[in-house]
Amino acid sequence: MKTRVLLFAAIAATTFTFVACGNKQAKTNETATVEQSGAMEIDSLLANAETLADQAVTIEGVCTHACKHGATKIFLMGSDDTQMIRVEAGKLGSFDTKCVNSIVRVNGTLKEQRVDEAYLQQWEAQLKAANAEKHGESEGGCSSEKKARGETANTPEKRIADFRAQIAKRQAESGKPYLSFYYLEATDYEIQ
Repeated sequence: MKTRVLLFAAIAATTFTFVACGNKQAKTNETATVEQSGAMEIDSLLANAETLADQAVTIEGVCTHACKHGATKIFLMGSDDTQMIRVEAGKLGSFDTKCVNSIVRVNGTLKEQRVDEAYLQQWEAQLKAANAEKHGESEGGCSSEKKARGETANTPEKRIADFRAQIAKRQAESGKPYLSFYYLEATDYEIQ
């Protein structure tokens, strides 16, 4: 209980500081911030994800959603709902649905999923063959997954078009012809 109170107080203080100062946290390549509890802050994990990919990490956050298709994925929130990460059960099989609206500590490996033109072409081929798996509340996909990726489109075709536009922008800015989405592959977890 004390951990929850401290975590919520930290989130509130961080939110207040960001709102009061009108500043956004700058992304740096410094060492990721670790909470007093020994778990990495989700905001820090996301800000440093490129350098932490394929490494073992421990994170802790409020679970906002468990996948309705067997609870094989959960989503943990950082300081606000723009700072979310998907956590996959992997070899664990599934998560307990009691995770939702609770603080969850997860140990696992940070993984990168790349979305590039080949990925999008394969997705289009699946749609044309009508073999695409339905997932989420509508054919537009899982709303929590889309929020974690910063997506706003509501159909697969519009999502693909949005990804292409984002890839073109990233390639123009950094020379990288793909988008990177990070998720945690859990090895164990604990509901606080």
